[in-house]
Amino acid sequence: ENLIAAFKNNKDIHKATAALIYGLAEEDVTDQMRDTAKRVNFGIVYGLTFFGLSRDLGISPAEAQAFIDAYFLRYPKVEVYLNTQIAKAQKEGFVTTILGRRRYIPEINNKNQGIRQVAQRQAINAPIQGSASDMIKMAMVQIHKILKDKNMNTEMIIQVHDELVFNVPKLELDLSVSLIRERMENVMKLEVPVRVDIKKGANWLQMEEVR
Repeated sequence: ENLIAAFKNNKDIHKATAALIYGLAEEDVTDQMRDTAKRVNFGIVYGLTFFGLSRDLGISPAEAQAFIDAYFLRYPKVEVYLNTQIAKAQKEGFVTTILGRRRYIPEINNKNQGIRQVAQRQAINAPIQGSASDMIKMAMVQIHKILKDKNMNTEMIIQVHDELVFNVPKLELDLSVSLIRERMENVMKLEVPVRVDIKKGANWLQMEEVR
């Protein structure tokens, strides 16, 4: 609920996390606190351990474990999610994306602890990364169809993770921005809003944000 509320209120998710964990007002969160919370926000979905966090942040294992404990205290449903995904993989041999695409994880019950832990991290991460992949692929298919149906000269050039790059004639810029933003933000309805940042420029180095 805390994470969902932060996204719905368009908050800086890493600063909001830091404020919760450190027990501060968001305006009192330092850049270092935000960076620590950011590492944990992203690390948790990759099966971050106290050992990995202590190494990344240069803190003691005890401090790292205390930080992770504080994180789960503020975000208890995240821990439930992690454990649920591992249990599902152990029982069924696979996990699924939001749309039901499966990722099989045959090593989830391996007797070797190291191999098993890697599989557990895959069980946690695959539904998240896989769902993100599903979303952008659906957006690409739908945007391509819209551009074709409208006989536009705007071209989708390449996908880079969660970004799409387009070659857009100046006369089509406003319409392209509107169409692309609408499809990317609404291709899949989630409990949280999906927001898309769009930039334009002559090349990838010289870009300015489009409102």
